[in-house]
Amino acid sequence: MDLDLVEVAPQASPPVCRIMDYNKFKFDEAQRARESRRKSTNASLKEMKYRLKIGPGDFDTKTRKVAGFLADGHKVKITIMFRGREVERPQFGQDILNRIADTVSTVGKVESMPRLDGRNMVMVLAPDKRAQAAAHANRAHAADAEAPRAPTAPEEPGASRESANGRRPAVPPVGQASPIYERSRST
Repeated sequence: MDLDLVEVAPQASPPVCRIMDYNKFKFDEAQRARESRRKSTNASLKEMKYRLKIGPGDFDTKTRKVAGFLADGHKVKITIMFRGREVERPQFGQDILNRIADTVSTVGKVESMPRLDGRNMVMVLAPDKRAQAAAHANRAHAADAEAPRAPTAPEEPGASRESANGRRPAVPPVGQASPIYERSRST
């Protein structure tokens, strides 16, 4: 038998030692370290740049991308770039960053509040696991509430055209024009 005296926990008081095979101990430690590295998430930092005079379509597109990055587990650095005299009105940049934070609040949270850094205003968003889980549960609940309905029988050609409230729909008889159509034609 090739056993060694191995110090297992040197930080403990008193230090813990065991009699075991040292090579097997080193191998097991390497396996545990490799397993923990594999399970750890590798969250990278993505960046999205906005302008102060951004249009609503561009704002929506970029904000959807930010929400996607957060849903994937990445941190996102939001930068508002000021040009010329725009830097004199940082409250407008603050408003844009607050809109972004409100929009992606279902998947992320503000990690660092907006701050002015030269001609840029910067805010960092981080994924929020609790908010993502709550949003996922809400989606699942909404999907359950919208269960498929039983198919209805097709209407017969000569059946009554009464609506749910018992009245006939406001459709003129065949050959007559609708009063709404007549009004729009006369003007």
